[in-house]
Amino acid sequence: MDKRRLTKLLKQVKQGQISIEQALEGLSHLPFLDMDFAKLDFHRPLRQGLPEVVFGQGKEVYELEQIIRGMRKAGMNVLVTRLDSLQAKALVKKFKSAKYNPRARTLKIITHKIPIQGKGLILVISAGTSDLSVAEEAKETAEFLGNKVERIYDVGVAGLHRLLAFREKLTQARVIIVVAGMEGALPSVVAGLVDKPVIGVPTSIGYGASFGGISSLLGMLNTCANGVAVVNIDNGYGGACVASLINRL
Repeated sequence: MDKRRLTKLLKQVKQGQISIEQALEGLSHLPFLDMDFAKLDFHRPLRQGLPEVVFGQGKEVYELEQIIRGMRKAGMNVLVTRLDSLQAKALVKKFKSAKYNPRARTLKIITHKIPIQGKGLILVISAGTSDLSVAEEAKETAEFLGNKVERIYDVGVAGLHRLLAFREKLTQARVIIVVAGMEGALPSVVAGLVDKPVIGVPTSIGYGASFGGISSLLGMLNTCANGVAVVNIDNGYGGACVASLINRL
């Protein structure tokens, strides 16, 4: 239940198109639906401005199926993150309208058009091709949250001329998500070129001394550039949520 649907429901009551009882039925699942193993938070869009998204990792296919059915029954669009190929294959068989992005490991089921809520462009940039899984998760999430999204991939600091070729696109963006592994330098470079907020997303990509993304995380946190905020390692979803909220201001 988001603000758009709630406003429509209240207008229908005011105009006499539906009864108070019918409206109460429409609100019956607030604040959450208790499924024993899961509790679907239908109140989240009203409370936070962002819908509930399903984290697929560690869940059984049966559990995911029941969660998705509960969300669809409530009229919600569905985004599932961190799905492996076996989970996705099983769910696509059960939900014909499901679309799986294997690189992002995300699955979407869109039952109603997602309105654009962002005021401008969110630009997703990746340092290397090895970072694309996290970058694609950010892209899929940002689109699901109602933003116009564009991508610039494989423009890391080993060849900065590649990034500078997109200088005009950098200035057009309202918020920029920068995904990088190794030493995590790219968010600092981007932030030094623009007057936009930059969301740094460190990845676990790198050789042994990268410590599974810790070096990238620390590099971003220790940036000397202004306007850089950093989310957790490999958290493309979290980066997109922050960027989306900023893009609505």
